[in-house]
Amino acid sequence: MRKTSVAIIFLTVLIDLIGFGLLLPLIPVYSKNFGATGWQIGAIMASYSAMQFVFAPIWGRLSDRIGRRPILLSSTACACVSYVIFAIGSHYEGTTALMVILASRIFAGICGANITVAQAYIADITPPENRSARMGLIGMAFGLGFVMGPPLGGFSAKYFGISAPGWTAAGLCAINFIWAFARLGESWRPSAHYETQRPHLEHWMHVFRMPRLNLLVATFFLATFCFASFETTIGLLIIDRFHIDTQKALTQVSWVIFYCGLIGALVQGGVRRLVKKFGEPRLVAGSLFIASVGIGIIPFVSGWPLLLTALGIFSVGSSLTRPPVFGMISNLTPRHEQGATMGVAQGTGSVARIVGPVFATGVFHYDPSIPYVACAILCFVTAFAAWHLLVGAKPPAPAAVAEEA
Repeated sequence: MRKTSVAIIFLTVLIDLIGFGLLLPLIPVYSKNFGATGWQIGAIMASYSAMQFVFAPIWGRLSDRIGRRPILLSSTACACVSYVIFAIGSHYEGTTALMVILASRIFAGICGANITVAQAYIADITPPENRSARMGLIGMAFGLGFVMGPPLGGFSAKYFGISAPGWTAAGLCAINFIWAFARLGESWRPSAHYETQRPHLEHWMHVFRMPRLNLLVATFFLATFCFASFETTIGLLIIDRFHIDTQKALTQVSWVIFYCGLIGALVQGGVRRLVKKFGEPRLVAGSLFIASVGIGIIPFVSGWPLLLTALGIFSVGSSLTRPPVFGMISNLTPRHEQGATMGVAQGTGSVARIVGPVFATGVFHYDPSIPYVACAILCFVTAFAAWHLLVGAKPPAPAAVAEEA
């Protein structure tokens, strides 16, 4: 059951990220066909992460209360409906089309929060010493989804019409739902002596008060902030540095995203060996240091070979941060609070995906190097803090964590 369940969870996260990436290559089309202004496009993009911020903790808490399987199945079914709405909205024109598409992205963001439950599921069926490696599988699904989404969206829209990406994503979700319904077992059955959950806001405060837990959540926030800043401005940087037109830049940026996502997926496949050799705390600190070097030199290199080298360094560093961070978060969290705590972590990541692009695009026009240098400093400072506060600190045993909570 467990091997099948891991495969289903992997596919769930992969489809979630593919669906997110399907929208990216269509933004210019929205501007041309529907007359969308800059702020309208921004609202469509931000609505997804905003809904994840609100609903990731809710999905997680509910899964702690009633189990993981019903939440994963219902969120996957709702995701299918959201993409059907997206496909239908693409047939409309002007403001009507934009409003329907905005509604679909809001609904997709609500459903997309199921990644919280997917991580809790992995924690349920994995021994503490192997959780970082299994979280690496979640990260690999992230990377592959990020790679596959934009090309699939662009290809299907080009050859089958602008509504094709929505129908494609809906079909993938439907297949995943059928497979999960037939094969996915339950990983968490609350006992008859179920412990009362903390109120929603109180659990947020509890997480931020826990010494190592709050540092790990902050680390995930800053790492996500830096990556969101990068992916928002890399196209603008390529246009500025190589003096190419926007149409050509769209193709080149798609290949850059593919390159970075592929490196990230491959690297996260080897997390188990790295965790075994260095341990989670050292891997977190080291990955952030590598990311700070990569993103710091990106705006100062000239020529594609050096740029691809810098992008590769950053991709390696940023992709190695997520698995050990979530592995440690899981090990520091009692079993009956896995979903709620993962939801808080994912909620902070959603905030980072909102404020990161706003910050990066805002300062980019003053100097293209500012967002990259700022993110390099943030990564370095976070790596320094992680090294001093996590390395050498002995994590409590799972039983001790439960008693402390």
